[in-house]
Amino acid sequence: MDDLKRYLDALHPEQHPLLLELEQHGRKDGVPIVSREAGRFLSVMVHMMQANRILEIGTGYGYSTLWMALAQPPMGKIWTIDPDSERTSVANSYFRRAGEDDNITIFNQDALELLENFQQRNLDIVFIDAERHLYRAYLDLVFPMLKLSGIVVIDDCLLGDLDEFNQYFLTHPAVDATILPIGNGTGIGVRIK
Repeated sequence: MDDLKRYLDALHPEQHPLLLELEQHGRKDGVPIVSREAGRFLSVMVHMMQANRILEIGTGYGYSTLWMALAQPPMGKIWTIDPDSERTSVANSYFRRAGEDDNITIFNQDALELLENFQQRNLDIVFIDAERHLYRAYLDLVFPMLKLSGIVVIDDCLLGDLDEFNQYFLTHPAVDATILPIGNGTGIGVRIK
């Protein structure tokens, strides 16, 4: 598997230098970030959809946020939620250096509380990478915010503690979904109803 990863890394064009720096920063500080493959996947999804309205639950150091921001159209907007202001301060410093800080709004609040009254609708993409035991609650709250044909992407679906959630996600009547072996398992679903 490592050989395959090295092979694919060598095929891709070089990453944005801030993404490489942020990868190293996250590793050094022990802050979890999505895999590089998951970051590339998010970038492709954003490009493919020309997504300009993105909600992210779980900012951390902003690695996945930056992948999506760099792929967005110029007038795109990302709203990202994470209660840890120390981590999001690091994230914002990278957003600023990348010239993307005007397109990203950070909410340092509990996601469930914020989502209860979140005003944005017709979202193109929702990316969930936060407390896994709350994935179902997050999905139920954000699903009505997605536009028809909008997508939800969920990280860490194959870590082993999400069997019940994965079943719920894959059999949801208003979502066409699958789980791909990208990173620790990346769930992707499109709103069909």
